Amino acid sequence: MTIYAIIGGQWGDEGKGKIVDLITHLYADNEEKKIKYVARYAGGNNAGHTVQVGDDTYRFHLLPSGILHEDVINIIGDGVVIDPRVLVEEIEGLSSRGYRCDNLKISEKANLIMPYHIILDTIEGGKVGTTGRGIGPAYTDKIARHGIRIGDVVDENNELDEQTFRRKLEEILPMKYKFLSNVYGSELEKHGIKLPKLEDILKEYLFHVDKFKDKVTDTSSLLCKAKENGDNILIEGAQGTMLDIDQGTYPYVTSSNPSLGGIFTGTGVSLVPDKVIGVCKAYATRVGGGVFPTELKDEIGEKIRERGCEYGTTTGRPRRCGWLDVVALKYATRVNGFNEIAMMKLDVLSEFSTIKLCTKYEYNNGKIDYFPSRLSVLEKCRPLYEEFPGWQEDISSVRNYGDLPENAKGYVYEVEKFVGVPISVISVGARREQTIIRGY
Repeated sequence: MTIYAIIGGQWGDEGKGKIVDLITHLYADNEEKKIKYVARYAGGNNAGHTVQVGDDTYRFHLLPSGILHEDVINIIGDGVVIDPRVLVEEIEGLSSRGYRCDNLKISEKANLIMPYHIILDTIEGGKVGTTGRGIGPAYTDKIARHGIRIGDVVDENNELDEQTFRRKLEEILPMKYKFLSNVYGSELEKHGIKLPKLEDILKEYLFHVDKFKDKVTDTSSLLCKAKENGDNILIEGAQGTMLDIDQGTYPYVTSSNPSLGGIFTGTGVSLVPDKVIGVCKAYATRVGGGVFPTELKDEIGEKIRERGCEYGTTTGRPRRCGWLDVVALKYATRVNGFNEIAMMKLDVLSEFSTIKLCTKYEYNNGKIDYFPSRLSVLEKCRPLYEEFPGWQEDISSVRNYGDLPENAKGYVYEVEKFVGVPISVISVGARREQTIIRGY
């Protein structure tokens, strides 16, 4: 068997969805290498994974990116937080396009995003630039043991458990509303936010969960059996390493562990990957607040944004853009143990006469070639670049590495050299087929 892990090597939005779909598609007709399971292990609907097949574009927020392959079991794991309304919208959206989603399984241990989480995120989330979807507060409650799990709404027979759900709400809601009213009363009034009644929450959530209750199961046991059977498993990360709650640029991070360590708690199985594929763009982007060493606040950054269509899949917000930071990418490689890299959107750089790579930082009048773990140090770092000639020709139709312009191959080589990991996949466009495959 082979276990693949697809992990973001930057600040999210790297193109992981395309790589998940690509590898699943690549081995679809090879029984020995065929992917049998795709498992998402962290994050919530703050994620935005885009898959383009021909002229058809699919945008996923909670559904794993292997969902288009109907003979592959797709799992929303223990470590994911779920907004039932959003999940139903995604399932029904795919159903309207001919996909039944019978291949979807949802962990009974996954925590629910509740209305008060979204309210709190709306008020507080702007400080670090969150999506306002309630993800952070949902994880806060999970850690504080005030969370509500899918298994509190759906019983072991896959029937709605209104009694348990009501009891949980009766325990938690007074505490949450007291906090919101006492601490953020003026903010609630300012934004015209009314706290929903218990009965309204109960009715709404039972209505949505009823539509996917048959998909709820012990996904940890499911994956354990798959491992025992020697099935090929692909693990899908959300967000990126630099947004990891422990390893990222804290506090400007997400609330889960998108890095390798999150796999074990987020799936409930010791799924040690054989292939850890780090996904990065040929440049760098970031959404929200926080330090971003190579950010370009000029016409070059704007040109990258427009050529790369760098607007959030989930929020539509313009992404901050800059040159590729291989110091940060090397750090992500160390944290996750990447043994190969998928470089996305190389085509976006095709119109630049000169391309830069950040290979060191200037700090306290000296030079450092490592990524500082202290934010106070990183904030004082200035990127130091090496310049390389561009290729200034369209590469979107290239399918073989040898057919790339020499300068494009030179750029790929330099990234490989600095990071110390081979680049096995190069994306030159949004569609599945716009890919150069070197390692498969």
